[in-house]
Amino acid sequence: MGLERRDLFAYLDELGIATETVEHKALFTVAESRALRGALAGAHTKNLFLRDKNNRLVLVVAKEDTTVDLKGLAKRLGLGRFSFGKPEQMRATLGVEPGSVTALALMHPGSVALSAVVVDQALLAHAEVNCHPLDNRATTRLAMTDLLRFIQACGHQPEILPLES
Repeated sequence: MGLERRDLFAYLDELGIATETVEHKALFTVAESRALRGALAGAHTKNLFLRDKNNRLVLVVAKEDTTVDLKGLAKRLGLGRFSFGKPEQMRATLGVEPGSVTALALMHPGSVALSAVVVDQALLAHAEVNCHPLDNRATTRLAMTDLLRFIQACGHQPEILPLES
């Protein structure tokens, strides 16, 4: 079962987290996002839903231009080689469709199945970040400190790591 945006925004309000959301056509890649967004302030995120050979799941929240060293990351986390999680795993764990993976989906009850939530250290250099609000037809901006607080409020301790390969 997926989450609704109204549930997300109600939870963000409950946490006292201010956001600004811009609607747009569905975007599936970082390249598409760059072309459409214009001058939206803040860093933009890309998110990777990963699994290792033992089916342990990891959500990576990275700066959009970070090249993530998946082999090195798996080793640092003490996990097996990564592959991308299957769409049905994504739906069950985060309640979102492929192309809409976002840290804001961590409020989904299935996210307890995640072994780790990794946040790119490069994002901490930015006051604000942009994420999909549960689908790829909008972008929501919030303070980076609020994103970390949101992740913790959802029951996850973010592992902040340098991800650039």
